[in-house]
Amino acid sequence: MKALLVCSGGMSSAICAKALQEAAQAAGQELQVVECGTQAFEEEIKRDYAIALVAPQIRHRFDTLKAQAQAANVPCILIQPQGYTPLGGKKLLAQVNQELGL
Repeated sequence: MKALLVCSGGMSSAICAKALQEAAQAAGQELQVVECGTQAFEEEIKRDYAIALVAPQIRHRFDTLKAQAQAANVPCILIQPQGYTPLGGKKLLAQVNQELGL
């Protein structure tokens, strides 16, 4: 499964993406996390993603990003602040799994 993690510039999400991938691996789930900035999101979301994840610091853009994801038939969630940390991988994985019904 592929997830798209969007943050303001596409850089601060690297730690979160790594934590999420490690949590998925530990749980026996195959998950690839791709990061991008808000400028690239509308085109990137069209590339076969299972879910879009919006960083908490850009919550003010959530409605716009969610609409773009919905246009691509991709569910979109706002990451809970506790999941957007180096130690938040398990919490974020649980949020992703809940959204996808896994």
